[in-house]
Amino acid sequence: MTIIIDPQSSGIAGNMIIGALVDLGADADALKQIMEKSASEFGKVRVNFKKTSKHGIESTYCEVEMLEKRDAISYSDFIGKIENLDLDENVKETSIKVFKRIGEAEAKVHGKPLDEVHFHEVGTSDAVADVIGSIYAYHSLNLKSHNVIGLPIAVGGGRVKTDHGIIPVPAPAVVEILKGGKMVGGPVESELATPTGCAIYAEICDEIREFMPLIQPKKTGYGAGKKDFDHPNVLRIIEASDITESDEIDVIETNLDHLTGEEIGYLFDRLLNMGASDVSVTPIIMKKNRPGSLLKVISPQKNRDILVEEIFRQTGSLGIRISPNMHRGIAKREFEKKTIEINGEEFEVTFKIGYVNGEIISKRAEYEDLKAIAEKTGIPLKNVREMIK
Repeated sequence: MTIIIDPQSSGIAGNMIIGALVDLGADADALKQIMEKSASEFGKVRVNFKKTSKHGIESTYCEVEMLEKRDAISYSDFIGKIENLDLDENVKETSIKVFKRIGEAEAKVHGKPLDEVHFHEVGTSDAVADVIGSIYAYHSLNLKSHNVIGLPIAVGGGRVKTDHGIIPVPAPAVVEILKGGKMVGGPVESELATPTGCAIYAEICDEIREFMPLIQPKKTGYGAGKKDFDHPNVLRIIEASDITESDEIDVIETNLDHLTGEEIGYLFDRLLNMGASDVSVTPIIMKKNRPGSLLKVISPQKNRDILVEEIFRQTGSLGIRISPNMHRGIAKREFEKKTIEINGEEFEVTFKIGYVNGEIISKRAEYEDLKAIAEKTGIPLKNVREMIK
């Protein structure tokens, strides 16, 4: 199963995550008890759940009312209190990781060591209730066993008043927390993404993608935000079955008209050995009717820069085109070894099996295994392939 957290239209906050997870089946009564009890160490809160409609979208609103506000608390004292809470160890451990993300972001923004950070808004009882409630619901639904994918977060715009004064949206802590993730401004002049919501999202998401993968939706939960806009202010969480696997890649291209076939072949192998997912070379006609080749490289995002540098070094090209964040659907694949008898001798052959939506779409023997059999037996490769079939 796959879980999609979709904050692309209305951002994300802790109570929106809780509302969406209750919509997916988390126990609201148990959550209310856990949230109020845990937050009481930092000040009293009252938690209520209710169904509401946001521009026609029925959703669950988690209202966390802070009844008592206390002074700012140091990061170390705050974590000490969390560690002493009577909570399931998994919930406690994950919650501490969320607060550590926030603390490290605050330390970076204010130029302080982590042990000198003081929590203001984050240390209040409602923020504690949001984090522990979200993580409790996450574990109660066993989402840790699923693949959790986060889509880009709409962060809003304008300015917001905090204990540190008036600051731009997104808040500096939000930007720090979302480093390595993806966010987009708007669609309104208001704060849509809170540090608490972003830290929870960053902790529970296994991967961040720009586009929704190919899935078969099973169930959808909507968590309502407090504010009202001219669009539904809801966080959507989708529980789905995978139809195909997918990932995000970069496509690297350049035209070549001055390398020999041997040099292109050498580059081809170099790029594959350095982490390219695929390399292709296509004959083309270039300006002034010169024959040339189009080099196209499919690269995982993490390998893009070293591959681009290698292409520059090996080709002397003056320009390389990069198409980042391309979305690629991938059939699920498994590798299975079978023992095959040919001419009285046994050979081990690896088969690559492809699936889409649980249906087998291909079963092919690996080329290197077929080649080894052909070389040892003297049987033509095409005949070995037919025999294996």
